[in-house]
Amino acid sequence: MSLIAATDGDLFVLNKPAGLLVHPGEDPAAPDLMAAAIAAGAPRGIAPIHRIDLETSGIVLASPDPELRGALGKAFADGQVVKRYKALVHGRTHKKGTVSRALMDQRRGRSLAATTRYRKLEWLGYVTLISARPETGRKHQIRRHLQSIGHAIVGDERYPPKRFRAVKGFPGRLWLHAASIELPDGRFFAVDLAIELEAHLEVLRGSSD
Repeated sequence: MSLIAATDGDLFVLNKPAGLLVHPGEDPAAPDLMAAAIAAGAPRGIAPIHRIDLETSGIVLASPDPELRGALGKAFADGQVVKRYKALVHGRTHKKGTVSRALMDQRRGRSLAATTRYRKLEWLGYVTLISARPETGRKHQIRRHLQSIGHAIVGDERYPPKRFRAVKGFPGRLWLHAASIELPDGRFFAVDLAIELEAHLEVLRGSSD
């Protein structure tokens, strides 16, 4: 799986592995996505336009052009970008649903409105593969919302299920992947599911035959 999934002019579509920081951290020795992208052939000066959690894999847009980063960064902040994630959650969800629950923002010191929509992709025994679309961009929004309705994401140690139940073939990571992004101008980008997550789905599908 290539780290640089696609390019569109100065826009780079990256497929981040889980466990890799999007931005350089305090420890200069710790690996980060931008350093990995440069090593894979991206130009120096490349910087992310948005971010996803350390434990999450999937699509991240980046560019060496500060004007492009500024314009697209504003589109993300204004909620004009459609982001879709794949997640494996505990329990059997409804076929689709909407979670509209305010979430506490520690930096602002108050709760902020938040909405996440989801739809069932596949029931796999006790767990469900879903597509999730956050309409707002609160910290850990998908993870917190899904836990709040009794469908915590598999492997989420920070927002765990109320009753733990082991999942066969558990890949040892947060089961959350940023799958695609649609920009306001209609451009659509998607990246492959992380190899370890795809392999886990095959285990689950085999065990449910």
